[in-house]
Amino acid sequence: MDPWLIWLIIAAVLAAAEIFTLTAALGMLSAAALVTSGFAAIGLPPAFQFVLFGIVAAISVLFVRPVALRHIRKPQAARFGIDALVGKAAYVVSEVTGSEGRVRIDGEEWSARAYDDTLVIPSGATVDVIKISGAIAFVYPRD
Repeated sequence: MDPWLIWLIIAAVLAAAEIFTLTAALGMLSAAALVTSGFAAIGLPPAFQFVLFGIVAAISVLFVRPVALRHIRKPQAARFGIDALVGKAAYVVSEVTGSEGRVRIDGEEWSARAYDDTLVIPSGATVDVIKISGAIAFVYPRD
């Protein structure tokens, strides 16, 4: 079997493995094997093929992979939906206990429960939204 075909098969296997791992490392090794396949096709001796593979793999894993991972793992720019309500201040409309209550968050009225079941938060108090579960805001009084 021709060396370029072997490198091409290695590249395909590494690319397939990358699909399952999503680490970007195997993708870089696959690219290195693909480059080596091209040079093997034009007649590069086997010893130099391994050197070329090592150099391209090292460069891609050390320099290209970190850039790719930064683009993949970008933090979410802004929270939206109910996630944006967590941490906001709310105004207690009707007394909030561990089992019932109403609060106003950004002009909208929500069902509320005290984050600590033992608390009773009176009407008119200002609270912080600790979490949202379904249509219920779990709140804790501000100091």
